Amino acid sequence: MTKETIKTADAKLTVYLNGPSWDGVPAATFGDFSCKTPDAGAEILFKGVERVQDAGLDRIIGPMSGDTWHSYRFVSDSDGSAPFLMEPTNKLHEPGVFQSAGFTEISRYFSARVPLRTAAGSAPPETDGIVVEEWDGTDPEALFRQVFKLSTRAFSNNAFYTPISETDFLAMYMPVVPMMKRDLILFARRRDGTLAGFLFGIPNYAEGPNPNSAILKTYASLEPGAGRHLAHRFHKTAFSMGYETAIHALIHDDNTSAERSAAEGATIFRRYSLLGRKLNG
Repeated sequence: MTKETIKTADAKLTVYLNGPSWDGVPAATFGDFSCKTPDAGAEILFKGVERVQDAGLDRIIGPMSGDTWHSYRFVSDSDGSAPFLMEPTNKLHEPGVFQSAGFTEISRYFSARVPLRTAAGSAPPETDGIVVEEWDGTDPEALFRQVFKLSTRAFSNNAFYTPISETDFLAMYMPVVPMMKRDLILFARRRDGTLAGFLFGIPNYAEGPNPNSAILKTYASLEPGAGRHLAHRFHKTAFSMGYETAIHALIHDDNTSAERSAAEGATIFRRYSLLGRKLNG
């Protein structure tokens, strides 16, 4: 990944020159951004734009640390509650710094919460085509190799998707293994045993060692209906484990998951924006 970090006394920015395509056109991304003041942020964004122009690119996406596998998105609206585990965060003034530099919103996301007592009772129709099972707790590397293979297929049509190597994927997820609960790592399999979907849930340890909420962090499916069965099993299991609330994390506004979250009675508590700028547009 071609990148360069720019620092001043009061700001930092990393410019990634081989970011994802935006409407079919190669784009750079601005990630790892922080600034103490709007003026310091404006100065470093100007320097970043110069680097992108020197590289012959005219589109920039941000904040994004190179791709959607890593940290991206600004918090754009919040109820003021504390960040949950692995949630993106930023200073209140930082989105405005990007907007003042000509960036506009190109994608929207949200997180929502729902009482597990409510969500656990919302069962999907029975089916004999999908079987949901939990991870057996052994060989976490093999677990994430399975997740990697399905993720690359399930997410390949998503906006701003770029491929990642299996080695890089494992390097991202293996450090999380000590925090995982096997009961919240779920697989959906077809009747012939082939993998149709997965769900990665994790306790919200940002609340401390004994959290009240569990995070539905990521799920993906290749079979219609598999995601709904995975989500129901997650809610039911988390409730039986004593968690009170489920967090539906970082959902794209246009994703089918957004409709399911609303149907289950979840309430949005945070919104996020991904911004972009066309330098010659």
